Amino acid sequence: MVTARRALVRRPSPHLADGLLTHLERTPVDVELALAQWQGYVDALHAEGWETVEVPPAPEHPDSAFVEDTVVMYGEVAVLARPGAPERQGEVAGTEGVLRDLGYRVVAITEPGTLDGGDVLKHDGVVWVGLNGGPGGRTNGEGIAQLADHLAPWGARVETVPLSKALHLKSAVTALPDGTVVGWDPVVDDPGVWPSYEPVPEEPGAHVVLLDDATVLMSTAAPLTAASYEARGLRVVAVDISEFEKLEGCVTCLSVRLRHTP
Repeated sequence: MVTARRALVRRPSPHLADGLLTHLERTPVDVELALAQWQGYVDALHAEGWETVEVPPAPEHPDSAFVEDTVVMYGEVAVLARPGAPERQGEVAGTEGVLRDLGYRVVAITEPGTLDGGDVLKHDGVVWVGLNGGPGGRTNGEGIAQLADHLAPWGARVETVPLSKALHLKSAVTALPDGTVVGWDPVVDDPGVWPSYEPVPEEPGAHVVLLDDATVLMSTAAPLTAASYEARGLRVVAVDISEFEKLEGCVTCLSVRLRHTP
């Protein structure tokens, strides 16, 4: 297994504005601007030395740009998700085809399990999975149990995290390179789950993509948080994803990072 800097991305659907909403009121989405922002996101990855691989577009699926929800990567293993929203389950096939072509070991969450990739946060062998038993919850207990079974041979420890105030776990928290979990307190059910947790002053600041051990990708909508990350020695790459944020999306949703090559 070789370290890689490659990411799956998926071009937004022309029907993006019709994407599902759970916690936000619907506001108009400029699809043309969203496409430009998506390209800016891809360009930012390229500028940081990341190769991108496009999953075939799925124009019939408004939420398909949020490709992270279709799979959970763990080393060279790809666990195909089974999204909790039935409207999104057709998005998985395109991701599966790309990953098989790339040579990854592919396994899958199966019925009655449901799992959205956005509910999964990984760091240093621990895999936290958000469980929301209320209306709109995307990942269920059976999905988490299947994920744990799939990852057990690789030494991963899967832990269930309560989730009731955000669409996905990674809508509430992500992790910095040193393992500190950062979150937007109003949507974090139990900060005590993590051994090291820090609140951020802006909701989009809770969402970071780790580009390397000293660099994070985040939204331009959280300048105070960006300054705090820079003060702790991190380099920040900021991108404007305002149209996706209207649909409860964030920087993590728009790619699947493949950090190992099989």
